[in-house]
Amino acid sequence: MKLDSNNHSVFLLHYHLVLIVKYRRSVIDDNISDYAKGKFVSLGKKYNISLLEWNHDEDHIHILFKAHPNTELSKFINAYKSASSRLIKKDFPQVRKRLWKEMFWSRSFCLLTTGGSPIDVVRKYIENQGIK
Repeated sequence: MKLDSNNHSVFLLHYHLVLIVKYRRSVIDDNISDYAKGKFVSLGKKYNISLLEWNHDEDHIHILFKAHPNTELSKFINAYKSASSRLIKKDFPQVRKRLWKEMFWSRSFCLLTTGGSPIDVVRKYIENQGIK
């Protein structure tokens, strides 16, 4: 296991983020998922966030990422949700029809620390808990 570091500390901070589409509308396909993933990666660079794994279903996404200790996670998540919502609705007309005046993402989100567990351990936990 390789630890991250900066000038004064060594750390390994992994997080699992689940974002849900407003009203759990089934609008996420591979194209929208790839688009949202690209926005996550590009915005994440500004916040010292690195994407490790990305998965989606029709109405939500699972993101495994790592961050630095000085990263303001709630600021990043809200900035990402706001920017990606606006851009997805702009670039995917079928979504705009389904979520006309609404934000793309639900206001709530689920953020879990993984303690640096390998993705296989996190995946088993998710499957055992019945989390979708």
